Amino acid sequence: MTKTAETTNRSILTTQAAGNGDVQDLGRLIVHCADRPGIIAAISQFLRTYEVNIVESDQTTTNPEGGHFFLRLVFHRKDLSVVVEDLRRDFAASVAGPLEIEEWQITEVAAPKRVAIMVSRYDHCLLDLLWRWRRGELPVEIGLVISNHADLAAQVRSFGVPFVHIPVSRDNKINAEQQQLQLLTGNFDLVVMARYMQILSDDFLREVGCPVINIHHSFLPAFMGAAPYQQAKQRGVKLIGATAHYATADLDEGPIIEQDVIRVSHRDDTATLQRKGADVERSVLLRAVQWHCEDRVVRLGNTTVVFS
Repeated sequence: MTKTAETTNRSILTTQAAGNGDVQDLGRLIVHCADRPGIIAAISQFLRTYEVNIVESDQTTTNPEGGHFFLRLVFHRKDLSVVVEDLRRDFAASVAGPLEIEEWQITEVAAPKRVAIMVSRYDHCLLDLLWRWRRGELPVEIGLVISNHADLAAQVRSFGVPFVHIPVSRDNKINAEQQQLQLLTGNFDLVVMARYMQILSDDFLREVGCPVINIHHSFLPAFMGAAPYQQAKQRGVKLIGATAHYATADLDEGPIIEQDVIRVSHRDDTATLQRKGADVERSVLLRAVQWHCEDRVVRLGNTTVVFS
C-alpha cells in the first residue's frame, strides 16, 4: 500500500511515536477478561521476557470489583514476525491460562485486515473508503466489492479492485447469499456494508466467519427504515446523524461503534438533508472501519468499548 506525504492514519502516527519507521516490528495486544488484581503486572512481566517495548497502553474497567477489564497495548519487538507465534503460544500458557483470560489477541500492525465491501447503488461511502485506502490513509487491504446492482462496476475497477455483481431478489435471495459466501468465507477479516440495501440473513451472518459493519443512515434508534431523511423533514428535526454498528440477527440493533450528527434547519429540504447526511455517513463509517481494523473496538454484549 503506497504511503503518501499526507498520510495521517493512526497506525502511521503510532509508528512515528515509537521512533521506528518500520511497522514490521509493531504489534498489538488486546485483552478482555474479568477484572482482578495483578493483570497488568503479569502482562508486563511476560512482555519483558520477550524484550518487548510498550509504545502505547490504554485500559479501562466497567467496575474494579467484579467488572470487565479491557486493555489495548501497542508494542515494538525487533523481528516481530519471527517470534509472533511464540508470543501467542506462550501468552496463552503463562498469562491467559493462569488469569483465566478468555478473550485476547496479538496482531501485527504490518498485517492489515482483509476487507470486502458490499454496496448497492449509493456510492458515497464506498468511494470514500476506496479513495482513502488508495491514498494509504486506511490501514486495510480491500480485496473485493460485491453489489446487487452493476451501476458502480467501472468506478470500483478503476481502483484496481475486483467487482462482482450478484443480483438479489425475493426469489433468489438464498442462492445469492450462497454465492456471496463462497467469495467471502475464509478470505476476509471484515465485511463492510457501505449502503448495501439488503437485509443479510441470520444464516449469512453465522456462516461468513468474520464481523460485518453496517452504516445506518440515521441516528439510531430514531428514524429507522427506508426513508429516514423524509421522516426527519416531516418531524422538523434540528439534528440528523448516522450510526455505524456491527450487523446482527436483530436488524439495526447490533453493537454501536460510532455515531455523529450535524445541525440542520427548517430551510433545508429533503435533498439537502440527504446531502448533509451523506457527509456524516462517510465520516462515521470511515472511523468505525478504521477503529475496528486498528483493533480499537472490543465488544461487550450489545455494546462496545472503543479505545481512542
